[in-house]
Amino acid sequence: MKKRKLGKLEVSEIGFGCMSISANYGPPADKAQGIKVIRTAYEKGVTFFDTAEVYGPYTNEELVGEALAPFRDKIAIATKFGFEIEGPTGLNSRPEHIKKVVENSLSRLRTDRIDLYYQHRVDPSVPIEEVAGAIKDLIKDGKVLHFGLSEASAKTIRKAHAVQPVTAVQTEYSLMERDPEKNGVLDACEALEIGFVPWSPIGMGYLTGKIDVRTTLDAQTDLRSGFDRFSTENLAANMPIVVLLRQVAEREKATPAQVALAWLMAQKPFIVPIPGTRNLDHLNENLGASNVQLSASDLNDIETAFAKIKVHGGRMNEMQMQIVDQTK
Repeated sequence: MKKRKLGKLEVSEIGFGCMSISANYGPPADKAQGIKVIRTAYEKGVTFFDTAEVYGPYTNEELVGEALAPFRDKIAIATKFGFEIEGPTGLNSRPEHIKKVVENSLSRLRTDRIDLYYQHRVDPSVPIEEVAGAIKDLIKDGKVLHFGLSEASAKTIRKAHAVQPVTAVQTEYSLMERDPEKNGVLDACEALEIGFVPWSPIGMGYLTGKIDVRTTLDAQTDLRSGFDRFSTENLAANMPIVVLLRQVAEREKATPAQVALAWLMAQKPFIVPIPGTRNLDHLNENLGASNVQLSASDLNDIETAFAKIKVHGGRMNEMQMQIVDQTK
């Protein structure tokens, strides 16, 4: 597996998003299965694993800690802070809260340092400079090695970076979700030499071509059931995007998911997608995207075709979009 740089942090060009093993896309997987998938990803060259305290909550960090303990020094672990989990739920990025919860994450992850520590969502009640200052202290103490932001606006990224250099920004980005190209976030990352980590790089599974109007999502355990894009109407209306990916995949002797990932990696050299799965076949398929090289004319063809397609439905529900930082 080839490597890429997120700021100064070198990682495999495809990372592994661990969330869906434990939460949010259906009931949690069996622990042994989760460990096996994570360790297989490592054996196949993945050195970048992404989790968060709120996944589960807590159970995903515990799983990641156990799975990666045997080769801790050969990989980079990213986790996230920023939610109030114990009290009334909401955002909490107060410096004293960050310094308390980092200890709990370190313990669950069975490690003495977090390679990349993201603010999970920007907390409008705490100046970003204070958050960056708290991380700067943790870096000084050796508990955190790099600072990241998730779903932050370009303005917030610049303010934070002035206090403590930001290594990576994480936001939803895929062939069908193009906001980072329009809102200045990708441009800010390029200008400041910050890495970019797209979450849901395969459109929360939609771009695999394995989800359609017959797919049923459990409202109790699967967040996607409440998202606009996963309504029956929009699953049908967005099918031209899957058709486009299938056409390219056929030409490239690849799968739609592999083309979606290869497309992302071809956008910028500092982009490291983090597809997630609990399924070994899907893992192998995702990592196979490394072997798909889209030419300039392939990329141009995709762009020309995509420009004629309308994406139906917002990317998350209204409540979740309210905590996405869109500061201008």
